Amino acid sequence: MSVEHVDVIIVGAGLSGIGAACHLTKDTPTKSFAVIESRAAMGGTWDLFRYPGIRSDSDMHTLGYSFKPWKHEKAIADGPAILEYIRETAREYDIEQHIRYNQAVESIAWDSATATWTLVLKVNGQDTMTMTCNFVYSCTGYYRYDQGYMPEFPGADAFKGQIIHPQKWPKDLDYSGKKVVVIGSGATAITLVPSMAKSAGHVTMLQRSPTYVVSRPEIDSTAKKLERYLPDHVAYWATRWKNVLSQMIVYKMSKKRPDYIKNKLIQWTQIWLGKDFDVATHFSPRYNPWDQRLCLVPNGDLFRSLRKGTSSVVTDHIRRFTADGIELESGKVLDADIIISATGLELLALGGMHISVDGKSVDISETLQYKGMMLSDVPNFAFATGYTNASWTLKCDLSSQYVCRLLTHLDKQKLSICVPRNSNKELKRVASIGLDSGYINRSIDKFPKEGVAAPWRLHQNYFLDLLGLRFGSVKEKDMEFSRPRCSLSNDA
Repeated sequence: MSVEHVDVIIVGAGLSGIGAACHLTKDTPTKSFAVIESRAAMGGTWDLFRYPGIRSDSDMHTLGYSFKPWKHEKAIADGPAILEYIRETAREYDIEQHIRYNQAVESIAWDSATATWTLVLKVNGQDTMTMTCNFVYSCTGYYRYDQGYMPEFPGADAFKGQIIHPQKWPKDLDYSGKKVVVIGSGATAITLVPSMAKSAGHVTMLQRSPTYVVSRPEIDSTAKKLERYLPDHVAYWATRWKNVLSQMIVYKMSKKRPDYIKNKLIQWTQIWLGKDFDVATHFSPRYNPWDQRLCLVPNGDLFRSLRKGTSSVVTDHIRRFTADGIELESGKVLDADIIISATGLELLALGGMHISVDGKSVDISETLQYKGMMLSDVPNFAFATGYTNASWTLKCDLSSQYVCRLLTHLDKQKLSICVPRNSNKELKRVASIGLDSGYINRSIDKFPKEGVAAPWRLHQNYFLDLLGLRFGSVKEKDMEFSRPRCSLSNDA
């Protein structure tokens, strides 16, 4: 039985994977490709998460694709609208025909003699099959899809109600009139609380420490004005750049004048919640802005809910669960019918696939990231990852464009192999994700490192990456190009 071969295999059919497939279709139309998706549907995060209020924490003019304008009214969009946007994009570029559902990549093995990858796939969780390709592009994101992070809460078995992690939300959960405690203070918790408070009896957000929370209009008024007078693509481009520059300015200011930005964020929160609300306790983090991600609330929905009294926030530590709720270190008891553990994600590098090169296993944590999208000494392999300080898709779009440019260069030069090689053996290595969040700190040692100098350094800057990935030459001293060993011997 012959093994199927394609030029490129994309791993993952989420937001970045569908975007990568569209870029390949547009920019390298002669390349054959397949999209391998472990789940039964496309959409990734936006198909997996079904908890109430699920939405983007970035505006869709920057989270959307560079080549497809976002036309929905709300710039801060809900999960179903984003999922439909992904599906619509896939339909427009006829991507569905390339997707292989219910197939998970277990391992990939590179052979330099033939310049091919051999992939071992688990089909429907049972059978295995193999495929081969010349280039692998991993678009799996950075967290585990089968489970989220669930701490071991003392006494959890004693609780008589339901304990739920948002990543595994029950379809039939009825929380109307119920007392709900949401444990956490990140984006998921801040999304859940105002959404559930609309019908729950009361929702309490229980946090160990505060997070910076920023209100932003759900509808971008500037975008709406531009759309009235300009063609869709022009209006989208202008709004996208407006938002990119705004994000960059806020981030730079947060790093250069952290005390000023911190005070402003806290002042704005106090204005939303009123002078009698204890903002110092509940919304004044110990860390500086952008040491962790800022949390976005559309139209101040969390603040409105707190003001109405349909929700509340408690800053304390858990002593133990009881039959009827949670006992805190302060001695206070929170009654609950339902407890939501919005305690974060489990990170997983490259979807957990095992990589080997010429029979030698690759320890991903020992590799360096080249331009934030390739691995040192791993040939014909790239991965899509986004920014920690801006929208995910901004970087993924640039990475996909770079992959297409790389493939085109290989074809033009009649070459087959490209592999990043670190020529500076004294280059200092540091952790690759520049945030001090718990979910990152738990697993960051398993991820590729970055260097302190280009091209091994992650800029976390869209403008610099735009210059380097879209307009810069693919021929650099740290990128080695060659032909397969067998073709070299044949030429001789």
